[in-house]
Parts: sequence; structure tokens; C-alpha cells
Amino acid sequence: MRDFFKKRLSLAITLVMFVFGVMVATFFLIVGSIAILQHWDIISLTDHSLNSDEGRHPLHSLLILFGLCVLLGTALTAFLSKKTLNPIRKVIAATHKVAGGDFSVKVDLKGIEELEELSQSFNKMTQELSSIETLRNDFVNNFSHEFKTPISSIRGFAKLLKENHLTEGERREYLDIIITESERLAALSTNVLILSKYENLEIIPDKAPFRLDEQIRKVIVLMEPKWSSKEINVNVELDKVVYCGNEDLTEQIWLNLLDNAIKFSDQSGFINITLKNINNEIQFAIQDNGPGMDDQTKAHIFDKFYQGDTSHSQKGYGLGLPLVKRIAELCGGNVGVQSRPGQGSLFTVVLSKA
Repeated sequence: MRDFFKKRLSLAITLVMFVFGVMVATFFLIVGSIAILQHWDIISLTDHSLNSDEGRHPLHSLLILFGLCVLLGTALTAFLSKKTLNPIRKVIAATHKVAGGDFSVKVDLKGIEELEELSQSFNKMTQELSSIETLRNDFVNNFSHEFKTPISSIRGFAKLLKENHLTEGERREYLDIIITESERLAALSTNVLILSKYENLEIIPDKAPFRLDEQIRKVIVLMEPKWSSKEINVNVELDKVVYCGNEDLTEQIWLNLLDNAIKFSDQSGFINITLKNINNEIQFAIQDNGPGMDDQTKAHIFDKFYQGDTSHSQKGYGLGLPLVKRIAELCGGNVGVQSRPGQGSLFTVVLSKA
């Protein structure tokens, strides 16, 4: 019996029990009230009173009983409904706090299944809103940092070049730094513009059939200086796949994923690349043996300017993977990631052939 009461009740059963309880309580109150009113001779329901000249008309007694039922039922319902609606009031109050910008508020409703689900959904919503707000602040901070750093560097070394006591070697060094920082700023600006362009793009232009496996091979060859410098072993297994799409657009997927895998692979590590043609789907996978990612990093890896490496020891702007995700969506596909700390990462891209 104790276990029964510990179980969650559904909202429907709770409402039925509430209505039934009100009806039973009203019945007993009315019976008691009738007994008291008859004792005080305010109403009389006996046959003798109905036949007596001084007896009241039956309709009069019925009207009094009807009014009494309505009054007691309404009062009892109003009294009990306050407690019944308390969980809803808690949710409303919490909603007002969220609307005011407080995403730390939580609700804890117990006892009724639907209300517990509402409580869990509300808490999950506030957690996501808090995460989005944090990411928004991080986005502004990272964006400002990535632009401000090269600009400050360029400005500082440009001022040094105005000094007359510099040697020719120092001048060349400072000019090289200015050129490097300018290229970095240009690359960042280009990536932001490309991502912004694709975010606003809804229809893919210039579609044409092409060999997807050959495109991936060209990308691997193009990136050869990077993976060769780290002595990475690239294992390739590509099915022959003809895909109808925009070549420049899809090329960005393979470039960014391969660049990301090279960046985080260990020295003398490996990268496995596969392309499978399964039914009406094209499945691409790229796996590295890098440091892997925890759950928090995986949850935000496709957010703009998000970098799992908070120390910024790896060169990057946090725009490559968001770009990959957007292009995959434009192509009617999706991108996913599987990773664990210390076990590398596996990125998969699924495209539809239809």
C-alpha cells in the first residue's frame, strides 16, 4: 500500500479524485446542514409539515436546498482549488523570472506525472537558455578577441617601424609580423563572410553531377603538406560515388573536416577516411587519434567561435565546423560526431542522393 501512494498519479486521475472529493464533502456538509436547519425549524421536509396550514411550500424548501448546495460546493471548490493550482502558480512565477532574464530558476513539482514532466521540461529549457546566453557572451568575447589581437599587433609593430634606430633585420622581422597578422585578419574576415553567406543561403546554385570520391582525393592531396609535416598516416577507402550538387560548396566540407583532423591528430598518428554508397545515402566518415572531446565540448562543437581548446594553443577561429554543419544542412544532409577523451574523434557526414 505504501508503494502505491509513492507512485506518481496522472493528472486525469488527480482531477477525478479532486472532483469526487468535493462531491463527497459537499454531500456530507449538506446532510449536516439539513439536519441543523430542520432542528431550528428553518426548513421542514416531513409529510406533516407539507399538509399543515403553517407548513412551508415544498418549492421553498427545495430552493433553500439548491442555494445551499451551490454555496457550499462553490466555497469548497474555491478553497481546495487553491492548493490544487499551487504547482501551476509556481510555474507561472518561474516563467516571469525567466522572462526577466533569470535563467537560474528551477521548479520541482512532485506527485503528479504530467506536472513532473512539466517540471523537468521547464528546468531543461532554462538550462538550455542559460547555455545559449553563455555562448552568446562567449561569441562576442571571442569575436572581439580574434579581431582585436591582430589589429593591436599590427598597430604596435607599425609604430615601432617609425623608430629610426631599428636595424634592417628588425625592420624585416616587424614587417613579416605585420604581413602575417594581416593575413590572419583577412582569413578571419573571409571565413566570417563565407559563413554568413551560407547561413542566408536557402537554395544551392549551379548543381551538377560530379565524382565525390575524386573530389575528396583532390582535397587529401591539397592538404598533403599539413599531414606530411606531422608524419600522419592517412588511410583512404572511397567508393565510387556520383553526386549532384555544387562542387565548391561540398569541397568546403572535406577541407574543414580534414584540416580539423590534422590539427588535433597526434604526431605520427593516423587519419581514417571512408566514403560509402549505401542505398540512397552517401556516408562519409573521418576518424583521428587526437585527444578527443568531453560531452560539453561535443554539445557546442558546431557553435560559431566555440573552441574546445580554451588555451588557443591550436590555430583556429571556431568557424570551420559550423560551416560544415550549415553546408550539410543545405545539401539535405547532416553531420555528427562521436568522441571520448583520449580516444580521438569520428565525424560523419550523411548526404542524400535524391
